[in-house]
Amino acid sequence: MSVIEKHTKIVKDIAYELGFQFCGISKAEFLEDEAPRLEAYLKEGRHGKMQWIENYFDKRLDPTKLVEGAKSVVSLLINYFPSEKQNPNSYKLAKYAYGEDYHHVIKNKLRVFIDEIRIRIGEVDGRAFTDSAPVLEKAWATRAGLGWRGKNNLMIRPQAGSFYFVAELIIDLELKPDGPIKDYCGTCTRCIDACPTGALDTPYQIDASKCISYATIELRDAMLPDSFDNKMEDWMFGCDICQDVCPWNRFSTPHSVLEFQPRAGLMDMQYDDWNDLTHEVFSKYFSKSAVKRTKYQGLIRNIAYVKEQREKKLQQKDE
Repeated sequence: MSVIEKHTKIVKDIAYELGFQFCGISKAEFLEDEAPRLEAYLKEGRHGKMQWIENYFDKRLDPTKLVEGAKSVVSLLINYFPSEKQNPNSYKLAKYAYGEDYHHVIKNKLRVFIDEIRIRIGEVDGRAFTDSAPVLEKAWATRAGLGWRGKNNLMIRPQAGSFYFVAELIIDLELKPDGPIKDYCGTCTRCIDACPTGALDTPYQIDASKCISYATIELRDAMLPDSFDNKMEDWMFGCDICQDVCPWNRFSTPHSVLEFQPRAGLMDMQYDDWNDLTHEVFSKYFSKSAVKRTKYQGLIRNIAYVKEQREKKLQQKDE
């Protein structure tokens, strides 16, 4: 076994010891094939009002601009599929937001990861990322063979599904790269057909400006646009529709990460409980949650919007 192969095995062993389900390696180099894709995405305004995506264009494509002398990108997947379900008589939260904020949970694991690499291999320089920096995570995960980018623009792993957080280390250690795998979406269009807003009208791309997750999390306007009228399907934070209908997610199994477990009582909340949501209850359930991103007032805005739509539908049924 060569030194590079030995180091690669050590890195992957650490990943699995820390609870990551999958680990793949890519050579740290300029993402030439992603450059025109990103440029077109921004030019067409598919990022909505998320102006921050326009920043650091070069860094998003070149990992050596994030870590000097970078040689490898270590891509990782960690399961967040829950064992518990929300009360069916409730506004909906995306599954990834049931527990603690994944940014903090995974970043802590990645810090330990880098420390362990240094203990077992020697001095290695690098940085850890998980959805919080100018890194094209899905592009790297695809290159590393962790799955393929589906028609819903999410990472899908064969025999495992898509309910996984993506993370990566960019390090100056040469490792043996893995290759990409085949796209197994085939002729399936269930995610496209199920999306109520048309955000997936173009396969393998998403128009964030039409996405329920974007509207309920990233959009800071006082009111949600009329274009979402009668299309929210009770989602008050995020949306899992395109994942819930994906055939590959029949293979999803519950995670075992304690921090991703929902706070006691959250899954029992019903419509009336959410309609009467106070600052105190918001803090009780979401003090360490990704839901903090939309803040209390943002969640109240979303609840009021979906409540109005729900009441209109009930009124129409009665008529």
